[in-house]
Amino acid sequence: MEPRVYNKTLASDSAEIDQGLRSYMMRVYNYMASGLLITAIVAFLGASTGVYYSIAQSPLIWVVMLAPIGMVFYLSARISRMSTSTAQIAFWIFSGLMGLSLSYVFLMYTGDSVTRVFLITSATFGALSFYGYTTKKDISGWGSFLFMGLIGIILASVVNMFIGSSFMQFAISVIGVLVFAGLTAYDTQQIKEIYHAGDSAEVSGRKAIMGALRLYLDFINMFILLLQLFGNRR
Repeated sequence: MEPRVYNKTLASDSAEIDQGLRSYMMRVYNYMASGLLITAIVAFLGASTGVYYSIAQSPLIWVVMLAPIGMVFYLSARISRMSTSTAQIAFWIFSGLMGLSLSYVFLMYTGDSVTRVFLITSATFGALSFYGYTTKKDISGWGSFLFMGLIGIILASVVNMFIGSSFMQFAISVIGVLVFAGLTAYDTQQIKEIYHAGDSAEVSGRKAIMGALRLYLDFINMFILLLQLFGNRR
């Protein structure tokens, strides 16, 4: 093959990969956005209709709080056996359950501060995800450090449930924002690398949903932590 023809072939293949990657990432972001929209709607309705308040007065509140965690484990364990459409419905169900568990946000914080923090989170998430997508630097080494930070936050949060220290809660929120900021960039790059592995359309669809779930959780956790730092309580 002549060098000129060979170069053209490489350029054509590269363009196809880039276009395929962009389409794949847009699919991930669209899934994520649909999940956030469902969460926001359910959270608002749960607070405004009094449904969440009624549930909070009963033992059902534990079901509402723990159900999203159960759904995450269920999706992670079973998604490889699901069709893309089934996985998408499961993700939407999870988003709705998460929305109901987050209804307290509209009861505890003013609407203005919720909107402001949401915009701050969106801008921060967008910048970090863009960095993770475009950087040529391999940030896979962040994974173990960020995972240890996440475990530390969870353990500290459990301990603080009994201690009730406002300073400790402030420290957890600050460190948590940094951890999920790093996870946003890290997860974006990992989702991009997973695409390059190459799979069938069905497998690719399921991977896009799992990628959306990872970014969704990064966004939600960052939003909650920023709200604890900057939100105005009612």
